[in-house]
Amino acid sequence: MTPIALAIACLLTITLGYGGLCAASPFGDCRKCRGMGHKLKTDRKGRLKRGKPCGRCKGHGKRIRVGRWLYNRAARIYRTGTDTPRPEGTR
Repeated sequence: MTPIALAIACLLTITLGYGGLCAASPFGDCRKCRGMGHKLKTDRKGRLKRGKPCGRCKGHGKRIRVGRWLYNRAARIYRTGTDTPRPEGTR
């Protein structure tokens, strides 16, 4: 197999794998709070305690994946573009 064909096959495999992941699990853990929904703080004795809710995920701990966000945006644009009213007198 030539190096170009191998590179194309690898990229296609990675793309299809990520597309399948976005379809099966559209939400992933927040990268900032690691899915906990809040920041960890330490008290004066050094013990961990719950901090403020995470600002990135608003305390949910989950964020929509980039691939799913792109799919949702494309589907929304397609729906609004094809849902145009027809002129009167035509079927």
